[in-house]
Amino acid sequence: MSATYLLLGMLYFIQGIPYGLQSGLLPIYFRTLGLSFTKISLAKMLYVPWVLKVFWAPVVDQCFTKKAWLLLTIGGLVLACLACSFLTPEADFHLVAAVLLLMNLFASVQDIAVDGLAIQLLGQDQIGYGNTIQVVAYKLGSVLAGGGLLTFLHLLGWGPLFVYLAILYTLAVLCIWNSSLTPRHSPSESRTKDRNLNPWKILQELVCVPGTSWAAGFVLIYKLGEQGATSMFPLFLLDRDFSPQKLGFWNGIVAMVFSIAGSSLGGHLMSKQRNCVSLAVPGQAGHGVLVVLIELIGLAVPGWAEAVMDAVFTSAWGQKRKGLQPLSLLRALLVLRCCSLVFQILLMGTYREHSFIFEAAAVLSICLQHLIAGLITTVTFSIMMQCTQKAEQSIQATHYSFLATLEVLGKMIFSAMVGSLVDWLGFFHAFCIFLAFSFASILYTLPAVPART
Repeated sequence: MSATYLLLGMLYFIQGIPYGLQSGLLPIYFRTLGLSFTKISLAKMLYVPWVLKVFWAPVVDQCFTKKAWLLLTIGGLVLACLACSFLTPEADFHLVAAVLLLMNLFASVQDIAVDGLAIQLLGQDQIGYGNTIQVVAYKLGSVLAGGGLLTFLHLLGWGPLFVYLAILYTLAVLCIWNSSLTPRHSPSESRTKDRNLNPWKILQELVCVPGTSWAAGFVLIYKLGEQGATSMFPLFLLDRDFSPQKLGFWNGIVAMVFSIAGSSLGGHLMSKQRNCVSLAVPGQAGHGVLVVLIELIGLAVPGWAEAVMDAVFTSAWGQKRKGLQPLSLLRALLVLRCCSLVFQILLMGTYREHSFIFEAAAVLSICLQHLIAGLITTVTFSIMMQCTQKAEQSIQATHYSFLATLEVLGKMIFSAMVGSLVDWLGFFHAFCIFLAFSFASILYTLPAVPART
């Protein structure tokens, strides 16, 4: 299974490169060339294939193998990178934009194939670690392309940069070509049904998968308050004379480290869910938060401290410390996120400029925010994958893409509105709205049927 984890990690890593390239590197590089803000902002339209990927997901699901699609799409990325190496943005802006749009198209199809492959390869007890690899590797690829390559861009130059990316993608093609991808289910299972590319029938099949309606509603709203806070709090600090250099270090580098740590912890906690104890009963809603805190402390301190906490847990609840149900774990993390947001709101109401204590508190709130966000993201993606595994194999990649597209749509739509909310209401009242959205996601989980133990 370690070979499977390595393969998935490599695939998700290279999948994060186009996003980091276009969100971190290109806007800054384009501006240094003197391109207008209009042209730079139009580059956001290059993400359209990611929103529309659900429409071609059925083709990936029902035609050819996942390995064939991976070879096709990553091979396409090789050619796109080579094409970019012969162009220059200042002279061939529209051609560069077209090639970058093509890169996003290939990357979005690759995403469908990789997710479908992960669903087929991972068992229930491996989903937690598998989704940790997914989130962490994708973030690392994004950071490498958005920050690492930007650092050395002045040494490499535009053309050589894309040549090196083409070499990286070529190595990935060779790894996939020589890999043995054996799904848990026989490929013949997907052929037991006739191919169905009718959008309406596919949508009906997706919605009929148990838990899909609940999951679709949740992924649409669970990031709303968090998106507003993570995007606006650094700007609040910037307006309070928090230097851009400090923000770049703490909100860029350190926060990403905490986000990756949170994603890793989320996978660890999800890996215990098979031997879980239900806490989703009246009078025990708060216990989940305590269990999460115990698990986090248990990972951070030596083993003898874990034994002490096991004894405390046994005396308090009369049972050994065990993993939480996925839903109970998710609800506990959402409560912790609300607590973190309350801390930020109180900090904003009392913030004093040029005070070491307040600056340290602000940095602490950013780190906590990204740690919890990483935890919630991994747990949510794991629950999405568990839901998808209930679907017929012929629509599994489509089902997961459907949920992932809704997740992206929820974040994109609200992200476009948060600036207007702050301009209209001010930071404090806008953050109160972010808190209300975060609390709404907790309420949404209350009537849900607990996950299978």
